[in-house]
This record gives sequence, C-alpha cells and structure tokens, in this order.
Amino acid sequence: MCNKFKTSLSFLGLFLIVALSGCGGGDGVVSAGADQGPTGTVSVAEGAVELGMAGNYAILAKTGVSTVPPSVVTGNVAVSPEARIALTGWDLVSEPTDTYFTSSQVVAPGKLFAADNVGGTTSVDLTTAVTNMGTAYTDAAGRTATSAETTNLGAGTLTSETLAPGVYEWGTSLNIPTDLTLDGSSTDVWIFKIAGTLNMAAAKSVILAGGALPENIFWQVSEGVTVGAGSHFEGIILGQTNITFGNLTSINGRMMAQTAVVLDATTVTLP
Repeated sequence: MCNKFKTSLSFLGLFLIVALSGCGGGDGVVSAGADQGPTGTVSVAEGAVELGMAGNYAILAKTGVSTVPPSVVTGNVAVSPEARIALTGWDLVSEPTDTYFTSSQVVAPGKLFAADNVGGTTSVDLTTAVTNMGTAYTDAAGRTATSAETTNLGAGTLTSETLAPGVYEWGTSLNIPTDLTLDGSSTDVWIFKIAGTLNMAAAKSVILAGGALPENIFWQVSEGVTVGAGSHFEGIILGQTNITFGNLTSINGRMMAQTAVVLDATTVTLP
C-alpha cells in the first residue's frame, strides 16, 4: 500500500512538472506584447519628457500617416483613432489575426498598426499611446525656459547656432535656415517650445556633438512642422498639428503628430 502511494505521488509530481513547464513562456506561448515590433530607446535622463506607451512607435499620428515610396522606417508606425485607410502609400500586407500590418517600407520586425485592427490588444494599446502622446506634449509645453538667453533666441531664427542643453522657448515660429548643432553629454536634455511653426530649410542638418543623444531631444511645436528636402533632423517631435518631411529627408528620433505625418522617400530611424 505504501509503495502504491509513493508511485502515485511520483506520477502526480511528474504531471505537475510537465504542466508547469508549459506555463512559463516557452516555445509556442505568446506573451503580452509579442506582436509589438521594435520600440527603440526611450530617454531615462533627468528632466526628459516621459512618452509612456507612445514610446512604442517611431511614428504615431491621429489622422493619418502617408508616404511617397520608397520611405524606410526602422520602428513601428501607427494611426489612431483613424482606421487603416489613413495609412496611405504603404502597400500594407495583412496577417491572419488582423493585429498589425507589414510593409516593404518598414524594416522587419517593425510593424504598422491602426485603430481598426481587431486582433490582440492593438486598439486598446493605441488608445493609451495617443493619450500618452498628448500628455507628453502638455508636459513639454509646461516647462519653464532655462534663462533669458534661452527665450526667443535669435528672434525665432537659428543661424549657425551651437546650443547647450536646456529648455528653449519661442513665442513665435522657429526657422532653421542653416545647420544646427546641439552640444552636450549623453545624459543632457534639450526641450524646444515653439508657439508657432517649425521650419527647416532644405539640405540642412541637426548635428549632435559631445555625446548628445536623439532620445533626449524634444521639439514641442504648436503648429505645423516642415523639414525641407534633403535635410536631416534629430529628436522627438511632439506636434500639435501636422509633421511634413520633404523628399529624401531623414530623422533619428520619433514623429508624434496630433493630426497627420507626411513622408516623401524619408528615412526614419528609432533612437
């Protein structure tokens, strides 16, 4: 009787080991967020603007994300609350669960998402991300300029400037007609608050020096953002309206628009 009891316990123990081994996220077990593509690096520097779930995307917009091929995006692309019809020019490729799309213009494992994807948690995730995008915009807009020297610098035109870390504020539009250098360490933060539009001329660059990182640079723009053809940009754009990048432009950072993002053979790279 005792031997039978021990044998029964042995079989029970073996059953529990096998059962539990199937619950630990091994092969065939899909964990939360398994369909999410690359999320890049989000700033943890002191004084940075928190992105929340908006940080899961290289491009996030409310009303549309359009591209004139061949754009190249390394990272995720999303639109919400608009549906997939607002992802234009991407040649979307569906997958069986309708959780996401892929595209030849989005480098694998990057994905595209829309509010009407019915699979997984895409719709809920996008609602949260868009809310977090708005919170990040409000956070940046509420920061206080570092000093009088960082307020209305250049009367709204930055010509051949090299800028140290800090909070910069303009009560007007901001124009960048030449290359702009941001010089600081890997833990330094730049926040640019712009009451009007942000306009960058063609064939110009934002240049990082001294170890500065794109994830630590935030551009809070109250009106439209326009980057001229052939220009290169750095940082996270928090736009209250549209963001438009001209032909053969590029950005190391993120585009977050409360209306639409427009690309034209643009290269977008997550930090």
